[in-house]
Amino acid sequence: MLLLAVDTATPAVTAALHDGESVVAESSRVDARRHGELLLPAIDRVLAEAGVKIDAVTAVVTGVGPGPYTGLRVGLVTAATFGSALDVPVYGLCTLDGLAHASDLDGPFVVATDARRKEVYWARYDASGNRVGEPAVDRPADIAEQVAGLPAVGAGARLYPDVFPDARDPEHVSAGALASLAVRKLAVRKLAGGTEEMDFLPPQPLYLRRPDAQVPKNYKVVTPK
Repeated sequence: MLLLAVDTATPAVTAALHDGESVVAESSRVDARRHGELLLPAIDRVLAEAGVKIDAVTAVVTGVGPGPYTGLRVGLVTAATFGSALDVPVYGLCTLDGLAHASDLDGPFVVATDARRKEVYWARYDASGNRVGEPAVDRPADIAEQVAGLPAVGAGARLYPDVFPDARDPEHVSAGALASLAVRKLAVRKLAGGTEEMDFLPPQPLYLRRPDAQVPKNYKVVTPK
């Protein structure tokens, strides 16, 4: 087994390789404006560090968000391209679940990432790190009662200390954590004889809201004379 994991749903552009036992190589860089420039070089770095070629990859894991429109699509399109070219499966995972998996919290907690527009993408997790309900996008003040008293991880929590006073690491998602979570889910399926639901998501973007760019409603139509 050799999983290639990528995520571009947040300002962190991250890639990793996992051999089924541990993360063998990982590269992450935080830059909210250069997802398209940074992801492929990151993949090249982890392949070189692991001493393998891309055709050794047996599956691809990608964070599906939630996240902003443009950055999120970079990772998903890249994952789909590699999956098609290598003829290997592509597994989708919620980016918030990757952050939850990387935390060392042993009680109920919240994951919150920056959704811009003075909002956060967020979800609650139980003491076992399992997500409670679906991810959502809200203004922090509107969810203050729901998250009161809970520690929180993610960059979104750090942006709003009045609502998330107990912000913890990790701040950004890592592809290594996504890969480790995928390996755990695949192991559960194997133990169940291939019949248990793996809880992977389709490798499609989880936007939760419409993109910022909109077609003008009253644009001028120009017709030939």
